Order: sequence, then structure tokens, then C-alpha cells
Amino acid sequence: MGTGLRRPAGSRNGTGAQATDAGAASKPRSAGEPPAPGLHIVGTPIGNLGDITLRALTVLRGVDLIACEDTRVFAKLAAAHGIAAPTIAYADATRARTEPRVLAALAEGKRVALVSDAGMPLVSDPGYPLVRAAIERGHPVSVAPGPSAPLAALALSGLPSERFLFAGFLPTKSGERRRAIGELAAIPATLLFFEAPHRLPESLADLTDLLGPRPAAVARELTKLFEEVRRAPLDALARHYAEHPDIRGEIVVVVAPPGDSQPADAAEIDRALGEAMHSASLRDAAAEVAARFGRPRREVYARALELKRSQE
Repeated sequence: MGTGLRRPAGSRNGTGAQATDAGAASKPRSAGEPPAPGLHIVGTPIGNLGDITLRALTVLRGVDLIACEDTRVFAKLAAAHGIAAPTIAYADATRARTEPRVLAALAEGKRVALVSDAGMPLVSDPGYPLVRAAIERGHPVSVAPGPSAPLAALALSGLPSERFLFAGFLPTKSGERRRAIGELAAIPATLLFFEAPHRLPESLADLTDLLGPRPAAVARELTKLFEEVRRAPLDALARHYAEHPDIRGEIVVVVAPPGDSQPADAAEIDRALGEAMHSASLRDAAAEVAARFGRPRREVYARALELKRSQE
């Protein structure tokens, strides 16, 4: 997904150069045309089975083999839409055993589809090694795009969408998570994260500590019966889920870019610097506060020096 930046005018592949390698991608085909030999990356619904595309159904009904993250999960979609192709489990735990079989099928000129449990394969899901291996061996690779939870959450959040960064899952341990958030704090783009329900309250608390009260949204169970999108500043979301931790479902957290919230006054920055300087070096404290409030790092560092001198 990257940052979601628009491609330069006149380019075909985002670099300004036209793709010419026949093994890099197969020619686009109409929705009703049977799939060609090669690997087909297929997006599937993230919750509502009706969200599958006509082209995805044509591909899945016409391939010789379907590589699934979990064959049991895919069986529900297959039963709902009359998909009868044989399946094979392709996930991190089964990759060593099944990837050679998939590549062998491609070498025989067969048509293979790659799907994840929900949404677009490779987006925090298995698939990248297989796609890379197929490309390196010269097999045609194409995509039948479909639903994506990060993009759905971004659209529903009401936050800036012209530039965004999908950062996957935050680390599970607080120290590593805070370092990861710190690295992303100054990026001038809307941030998107996946999060597990049981870790949501503590992750929102860390996001609040490091990013401040930026506008944000928590999107849960998208396209499903109990879909919920809660929009509020990060600190308000942190308080809400600390008080209501018993939540379920798949979650996307969306956070506005730095500087998108109300400008902080000097007293608020001074308070934040004072707190940060208790547990971090002067330089690190200034960097953290600058990122949190979207202010120039040099300006905040100069103010931190003044505060330190006054304390001494």
C-alpha cells in the first residue's frame, strides 16, 4: 500500500517507466474472460460476502489451484459462490511445504490463485515470498483487486486521505511499540494500524503519550453486522477503550497527520517538554515533543535548552 501517493502523470507503474517484462504481469482481461496461466492475486471480502467482485469470481472459478491462508476459512466463501477449484494451505507455517508445489504448478502452465482469509493478500497477510518467487522465475503475475480494511477505514475516518502510511500491526511489547510510534510520529501523513482487541487500550495510551490528542478513528468489524467507527481525539479514544476494554473483532486505527489538531500553546509544549525530559535526553525529549505537536524540531530543542537552564 505504501503512502498512497499519486503516480506521476504519464507513468504506467509509478516510476515513469512502462513495464515491458512479460513475466512481471499478465495482460488485463475482462471480467468474464477465463484466467490465463500464471499466478493471480485475488482480493476477497473482509466481512460481507457480497463484496466479492465479478472478476474475482471468474478467476476463482477458472483456476486449477487456489492457495489459501486457511482452507477452512476459504471454504465458506467457496460454498457461497460456487467455487470448486482444489485448494492448498499457504501461510507462514506451511510455506516451506506448499510453496514448491505452487511453483511447480506454475511451471506446468497451470492457473493458480492466491487469496488470504480476508481482503487483499500480502497486506499484513502471507503471500509476498510466493509472489516474489513467481516473478523471479518468469511466471505471469496479475491481480484482481478487491476489498481492503485499511482503505475502508481511511475512507470512513473523515481524516486526510491524500497521503497515508499503512504501518501494519504495532509491536506487542510496550517499549518496542513506543519506539515504533516514535519513528512514525513526524511523518506528514495519516497513519493506519491494525490492532488486536485485547491490545487496543494500551496501544491507544501509547499513541496518546507520543502523538498527543491528534484526531483519530477506531474502525471495527468493517462491512460486518456490528460495524463500528468511533471518531475522536486520541486521548478521548484511549479513555473510552480503557473503560470499555471488552471488545471483539478486527480493528483498524487511523491517526491524523502531525499538526492536524488544534495548535498547542507555549504552556502546553512546556508541560510536555518537562514530562519528556524526566525520562529522556534533552535531544530525544525535544524530538518527541516536536513530532507530537507538529512543530519544528530546532524550535522545540531551543525551548528545551531554555527550560533546562532555568531549572539549573
